Amino acid sequence: MKKISLSLIAMLVAVFSFAQTAVNDKMAKHSGETLDVKIIKVNENTITYKYPGEDAEQTIGKLAVASITYGSSGRKETISDKVVVSSKDDWEQVQIVTDPSQVLGLKKGEEVRGKTSGLLSYNTAGSADKKATRKLRESAAELGAPFILLTSDKSDGYGVKQSIKNGVTYSYK
Repeated sequence: MKKISLSLIAMLVAVFSFAQTAVNDKMAKHSGETLDVKIIKVNENTITYKYPGEDAEQTIGKLAVASITYGSSGRKETISDKVVVSSKDDWEQVQIVTDPSQVLGLKKGEEVRGKTSGLLSYNTAGSADKKATRKLRESAAELGAPFILLTSDKSDGYGVKQSIKNGVTYSYK
């Protein structure tokens, strides 16, 4: 009788401990997809996670993630707000990022360019930079892309104030 009781208790402990470790976190992406994962680490720009039953760690940029609901506590953490860009008029909503890790998990789009005129320009260095940034963001907004990964930023200071910015657009999948 003792063996049966001990076996039953051992089985219940095993089932209880498995039930505790099988609780997954829910990661909601801005694309509408919800993933059942185990969150490992939340950094400044990225989230590291694992899929259930796997040891390989995955990384996604915070810009792609709306929220995380932690399975063990039920606490919901908002990660980022969705950026909606529907026309060229929404150019001010477009965000320019410089760290490639920030766009992990987003869909890569087209290359865009913002340039101020050169030869007979009445721009100061500051105004040339602002105009090039605006043109870059307007180009991305026309494509419906809420993010630009800046790939180059050049300014010419030889008496002619010109600014050239290049980037790649990213959007939610």
